[in-house]
Amino acid sequence: MSSKLPDSMQAQYLEAYHQPYKLRSVPLPKPSEPHDILIQVDAASYCHTDYVLAEGQMPGLPKSFPHIGCHEFAGTVVSHFQSPSKEASVFEIGARVGVPGRSFHACGNCFECRNERVADPVAKDEVGYSVNCVDAENNGLSKDGGFSEYAVVDARQLAPIPDNMTAVEAAPLMCAGVTIYGALKRCGLKKDDRVGILGAGGGLGHLGLQYSVKMGYRVLGIEAADAPLAVAQGIASNLSPKPLVVDARARKASDVVQELGAQDGKKTRGEMGLDAVIVLPESQAAFDYGMTLLKTHGICVIVSFPEKGFHIDSRDVVFRDIKIIGSLVGSNKVLREMLNFSAEHGVRALSNSYPLAKLNELVEEYHKAKGGKLVVDMSLQS
Repeated sequence: MSSKLPDSMQAQYLEAYHQPYKLRSVPLPKPSEPHDILIQVDAASYCHTDYVLAEGQMPGLPKSFPHIGCHEFAGTVVSHFQSPSKEASVFEIGARVGVPGRSFHACGNCFECRNERVADPVAKDEVGYSVNCVDAENNGLSKDGGFSEYAVVDARQLAPIPDNMTAVEAAPLMCAGVTIYGALKRCGLKKDDRVGILGAGGGLGHLGLQYSVKMGYRVLGIEAADAPLAVAQGIASNLSPKPLVVDARARKASDVVQELGAQDGKKTRGEMGLDAVIVLPESQAAFDYGMTLLKTHGICVIVSFPEKGFHIDSRDVVFRDIKIIGSLVGSNKVLREMLNFSAEHGVRALSNSYPLAKLNELVEEYHKAKGGKLVVDMSLQS
């Protein structure tokens, strides 16, 4: 480790469930394995999962307190393990990198790392590493994450940040971006197919509107709250072709289906509506609304995971042949593809930034549910 690095750092810790973060001064972490890289954190984005974790809604996580959260962050490489792996050596001192939560210290040997059950060549990583490794740690969840001035990360999970993108812009893409991008890929759509995004004004949803339009799909955004609806409408107004954004409180899903069917010149109910929907909210009402929007043989991709789950009407699955699949996060290959796509097409998260010392104020703002993303910018002074 370079002698120029400090001996200690500032970090925001969770000390118990249902408690605010506490700012502490702690020793600098050190790389301990060949794949390890020490980065100086430049930006750390707040995710809904950070809230879920802090509320004790992820059984067994974190593994212990005190705990540093954040699984979507970005930083600059400052140090390697004394004998770095070839994957780590690729990232030179000074390189800017994006860091997702998954997967830290993947085992390389489980069925996930061997890619024995991954059929999708787009999502498939090279044999020996998987974001779904059954034995891996996860930054900000099972191990310490990015709400700190420095963090140890795994070189195999990193993505180079494009030159035309800042750390504050890259950080939200490390979970929100790759998650919605991966969900869109799982829809298996063709150009001009119709896709709907439930929760279109939220952290993932407003990015999904941008990605789906840039991918060449016809897009429907659905919201049911004033502030996120305004975010979705604002995003849509700057896209071409402009997505249709509907207020689910004001319009029935069945009426929207009829409108889309008329636009497409379809007369049979099974032909009307969307080819795929992505469900981001944790509400049964959102799930039901999305299922109603689908054509026969459509695909419903679930990203959210409410504590009580979703009720599924078997008639949708049996008689309408609706396929329901889950999507957790994209592979490392998809992560890099997403970042390059974002840089090329100008996809960015709407965000507000806070200094590390004001993380609890950021969390208070999150609970106002205004949409977009909230980011800790390490360059800001408290």
